This record gives sequence, C-alpha cells and structure tokens, in this order.
Amino acid sequence: MGNILLSSLVFSPLLAIIVMAFIPNRHAGVIKQVGIYGTLPALILAGWMFGMFNYETANLQFVEKHSWISIPIGMAQAGTVFAFEINYELGIDGISMPLILLTAIIGTLAAIASWQIKKRQKEYFILFHLLLIGMLGVFAADNLFLFFIFFELTLVPMYFLIGIWGYGEREQAANKFLLYNGIGSGIMLLAFIVIFVIMRTLNIDEITAILTTPGHPITEILTPEMRFGIFLVLFIAFAIKLPVFPFHTWMLRVHVQAPPSIVMIHSGILLKMGAYGLLRMGIGFFPEQAYDFSMWIAVLGIINILYGAVLAFVQKDLKMVLAYSSISHMGIVLLGFASMNTIGFQGAMFQVVSHGFISALLFFLIGVIWDRTQTSMLDDLGGLAKSMPFVSGVLLAGGMASLGLPGMSGFISEFFAFLGLFGRLPVMAAVGAIGIVLTAVYLLRAILKTTFGPTPGRCTGLADAQPMEVIPMVVLLGCIILIGVYPAVLGNPMQQALKTIVPIVTGIGG
Repeated sequence: MGNILLSSLVFSPLLAIIVMAFIPNRHAGVIKQVGIYGTLPALILAGWMFGMFNYETANLQFVEKHSWISIPIGMAQAGTVFAFEINYELGIDGISMPLILLTAIIGTLAAIASWQIKKRQKEYFILFHLLLIGMLGVFAADNLFLFFIFFELTLVPMYFLIGIWGYGEREQAANKFLLYNGIGSGIMLLAFIVIFVIMRTLNIDEITAILTTPGHPITEILTPEMRFGIFLVLFIAFAIKLPVFPFHTWMLRVHVQAPPSIVMIHSGILLKMGAYGLLRMGIGFFPEQAYDFSMWIAVLGIINILYGAVLAFVQKDLKMVLAYSSISHMGIVLLGFASMNTIGFQGAMFQVVSHGFISALLFFLIGVIWDRTQTSMLDDLGGLAKSMPFVSGVLLAGGMASLGLPGMSGFISEFFAFLGLFGRLPVMAAVGAIGIVLTAVYLLRAILKTTFGPTPGRCTGLADAQPMEVIPMVVLLGCIILIGVYPAVLGNPMQQALKTIVPIVTGIGG
C-alpha cells in the first residue's frame, strides 16, 4: 500500500463527494454527517503517516511516481518520437508532513464547525471537500505542474464558499480574493515556465539539486541577474498568498465576510501555502539570492508585525482584530526566513503550524459568539464570562497562546524565530520584538472587552458551548499546548529537512 498511501490521503475526500452526490438535497442532516465523517479518512491517514515518519532522513518519504502525460515535441531522423513527459509525483518530507497533519486536523474541525450552515448544504460540503483535496495536494506535490494544479484547485471552491455562504459583503470579498490570488497564480506560473524551459524538468527535488550545485552545466545560462529575477517573481507570488504588506488587503475582507468555518481553513491553512512555497521554492531553489535579499525580507517582516499590531489595536470588530493579528504573525514567519539559519527556519515553520491552530481556534470561537449574539463588534459585546464561562475561558487561553505565553505553541515559534534572527540581524530582531509587546496590548484589550465589563442585553442568558462546539475547542487547544510543552513533536520531523534548505552555497550553517 506504500506506493498509493499518499494518493489515498490526498484524494480521500472524493469518497464523501461521490456519496453526497447521490443524497437528495432534502436530507440536510445526512449530508452534514457525510460531510463531517468524510474528512476522517484523511485525518486517520495523516496521523498514521506522521507516526510512521522517519525523523532521521531529509529524503522524501511515501514517494509516488507514475507516468502521466506525454507530449510529442519532435522526431529524429530514425523515426524516434521525442516526447516531453509530465509525471505524477508525490512525496513528503519533514516540512510538508506537519502541514499535511495540520490540514487534516483543521479540515475535520472546520467540517464540524460547518454544522451551522443552513442553506445549500450539499453544494457547500462538496466544495468544502474539493478545497480539502487541493490543500492536501499542495503539500504533497513533488512536481511543479501538480503543485500548480492543486494550488489552483483551492481558488475555485474558496471563491464560491466565500461568495455564497459569507456575510453582507461576501461577493466583494470573493471577487477581491480571486483577483489577488489569480494574479499571484499567474506570476507563479510565469516563474515555473521559465524554470522548466531552463531545467527541462518539473520535479521539485531535481530542480533544487540542479540549482544548488555549483557549476552544474544546465545552469550555465542562468546569470546571477536571471536567478535573482526568478527568485523575486516567486517571492511576490507567494507573498500575495502569505500575505505580505502591501498585498494584504484581500485577506482582511475574507476574514470578515467568510463564514467562520471557512475562515478557519483560510487563516489556518491557505495562508500557510504561501510560507511553504516561499521556503520550498523561493529559498530552496535560489538560496544565494534569498540570502542577498534577506535584509529586505526582514524589513517586510517588521512592517507586517508593526503594521498589523498597530491597526489591530484600533479595530472595533473582533474579526478585524484577528485579521490584522494574522498579518502581524505572518511577519514573524518572514523574520524566521530572514535569519537564513536552521534555528530561524524552524521558528518560521513552528509559527506556520502554531498560528494555524491558534487562528482556527479563535475564529471558531468568533463563530460561536456570532451564533449567539449576531455581532462581533466589541462595543456590542461584554460580560460573556457570566453566561458563557467555558467559551470565554477558551477565548482567553487562545489569546494567551497568540501573544506567546510560555507553555503554548506561540511562545516556542516566536522564541526560535527571534533567536535565529538575533544571531544574524540583531538590530532588526530587536525592532521586531516590539511587535510582541503590542500583541499583548491589542489581544488583551479585545478579549477583556468581550468577556468582562458591562453586559449588554443581547449578551445575557446565552447558552454556553454545546458538545458539538466543545470538540473543536478542546482539540485545537490541546494541540497548542502539546506543541508548547513538547516542541519535539514538530521539531523532530522538521530538523533534517530544514538543514538541507539552509543556503549551502553561501556556507551558512544552522
């Protein structure tokens, strides 16, 4: 089964799609059950693969390679047809394995959160599972063509999930999402085409080996200027997805207008595709150029941190507070990358996984609060600790994790990222650390305003968390605490893979 295990994981949501296609629309309860249980095969397989993963090697594991598409491109005199082969190639290493597990966990919990969807449930869950296939495929692909297909597969269902099931300005948010991400995809495709024309291969591992081998004959035509140009194009493409200032405005609309279950997916997983692509293809393909550009990466990271933190402090909508918080926390990812050492890279990837769990938890809680009060405006909330003590307690715990309380995942990720950057750019790290202080200010302000103080009429007599709502809260908070208390659960799989991505050409050690 080893040769199809990864494909089984990636395409397991198809089973739920097929089953739902034959269920009449009037059976909404059955459709919801299939929509939730349909995410469990991916979760089980991801957990099993994580348990089987070999921490001692940086090589790809669970590799699949099959002939797929053959395109004739010419004929020799002897009548031999030359064809360009596009192979079906999957494989995961210590970087992609935690992200696949993150996707499977949040996918299942977001499906549970989707129990509140009240219209067109069948279409919703079919699109939801298509989105899940795309996200799993992005992290499993070992081929630029496959990576691009899966990357694009996430855009279409996400567009409809925002535009149909979102809030008041959902159509504008969906259009802006598609516009920005479509432009990013076009830029990324341009870079992939140039790389293929030069490399004559689409395999990510082969491209990395060729581009990072000094004096390789295939790369003789690649001048330093061309290398930097391709790196910059890839950086912009993935910066839009991350997002990096000033490409962030589309994300704010999505966080506010999309339904909470979809924001869990978007903030928890989709943004991380930008960080993954930047590390795997931007820095991985062009380490020298990334090293030369690292000062600017650090500058952009500081802008993200401070800009997001300052604007989060003045927001009146709890959703907007967390949206700007996501921008700020993605700045920590950039600072980790700017360190150009193993410690910083590990901090960046810890932040990717940690923020995935934390943001999913916080936006799920916003959905619970909205379901009771029909508002997320801070001025209309207050005193929820009296009627919703469990929800308020988990909200406070999630906020503590986000601001980096020791013993939770946010602390470990921030510590590693800043430790790595202090070793190389101490002044930049010191400036960026100001954002950590601001994070405590805006998060505590928002959470305390929500849970304590005077209780408006709409916030009295509310029902606390129901069993269906407790499950995602407990699981997400458990993952956050597990990473904070036992960081090796993430560090062990990542260690060997990250050491190989640290720029070898420049002689930088971890």
